[in-house]
Amino acid sequence: MRQIWKSFRALYFASLMMLIGSGLLSTYLALRLAADHVDGLWVGALMAANYFGLVLGGKIGHRLIARVGHIRAYATCAGIVGAAVLGHGLVDWLPAWLVLRVIVGLGMMCQYMVIESWLNEQAEAKQRGLVFSGYMIASYLGLVLGQLILVMHPALGLELLMLVALCFALCLVPVAMTRRIHPAPLHPAPMEPRFFIKRVPQSLSTVLGAGLIVGSFYGLAPLYASQQGLSTEQVGLFMGCCIFAGLLVQWPLGWLSDRYDRAMLIRCFAMFLAVAALPLAIFPSVPLEVLFALGFLCSLVQFCLYPLAVAFSNDHVEGDRRVSLTAMLLVTYGVGASIGPLVAGVLMKLFGSQMLYAFFSFFALVLVWRIRPKAVTNLHQVDDAPLQHVAMPDSMSSSPLVAALDPRVDEQVVQDQMQNPVEPVADEPAADESPATEAENEVKPEDEGPHHLSGARP
Repeated sequence: MRQIWKSFRALYFASLMMLIGSGLLSTYLALRLAADHVDGLWVGALMAANYFGLVLGGKIGHRLIARVGHIRAYATCAGIVGAAVLGHGLVDWLPAWLVLRVIVGLGMMCQYMVIESWLNEQAEAKQRGLVFSGYMIASYLGLVLGQLILVMHPALGLELLMLVALCFALCLVPVAMTRRIHPAPLHPAPMEPRFFIKRVPQSLSTVLGAGLIVGSFYGLAPLYASQQGLSTEQVGLFMGCCIFAGLLVQWPLGWLSDRYDRAMLIRCFAMFLAVAALPLAIFPSVPLEVLFALGFLCSLVQFCLYPLAVAFSNDHVEGDRRVSLTAMLLVTYGVGASIGPLVAGVLMKLFGSQMLYAFFSFFALVLVWRIRPKAVTNLHQVDDAPLQHVAMPDSMSSSPLVAALDPRVDEQVVQDQMQNPVEPVADEPAADESPATEAENEVKPEDEGPHHLSGARP
């Protein structure tokens, strides 16, 4: 691991700086609006705008990188993001802040794409799992450190915006000074939404639910904590504690995911989230110790949903389609993360701050109802399923190119598909499949034969 760190420390440092800035900016804006007594709808709208920018950047980033190259694209986006961050301090008009948040999200997605394609280019096949883990650690650690800055500097002045802009300036340095050659040009993989909706519907439902919950958490949890009477320092500690829970749970989650049925795990974690969030949803205010304990428990399980859904879907999709699958999962996550903060913000405005955790509990119960392990047919399960579970970076800090780092995806398949994408044939059965086998792989009508669990070992 030491050699991996030495080889990739520049890119890890760039990721760390980006996520420190991004995490601090999201919490700062929520607390700034709360201090100005702006309702939660605007706070949710700002986070929704950020995720909309991330989704939009997934399409624009490929074109920008193809036009000007990786280093120029990265430098351009870092400069634009830094300017947009400082723009929040120059303009107090909230609709302008929405536009600025879209720009920040779009620019950061382009930066993610450059870093991830570079990591993939430099990583040897046998190292990709460790490189992937290092990237995930840098991502989560950056988000945690961004929250802890509020503990050291609780004043919500323009100094924090300058610090965010400073982080985006520093993330330029290691990429701009690299002596390595550019990665190979990359092209967007085909999305094939209709194929994946039929093939992995339960995974997509889980990813959408995770987007609704985690997007609302990042956007509105600082506002919720502030309305519970926490000081700025305590809000920073609360957010840092919750995000650290997401990092902490990844390794035990991998152990569980490789040994037990993944659909059942998703359902169990969703039930646990619904129960853990219920006290915070019922009581308008709770003691500080209870708030931290229950917030930590909720985060332990809410950050499990997306990695489990990724592992579950990879069990049912062939290797040559996994790059497209990752793009589909991230877009689905982004859609949920764009809608969730808006809906939760409206509920908090109308019924009080505790509606944030009521929102979590409700959609966790929806996942309990939607995920049906006994309805998994195993019809298209890959031969070596369940594939090894891989600790995933938070979807707030990854792009569709993150599939290139996933050791479950064959390196040559990634290069072939991303550099020479093949247009999918619309809804035609494969040569060795009858039309009947195109039915949903994860969900099966109740009257069809015996059931199989996709997560069980052969």
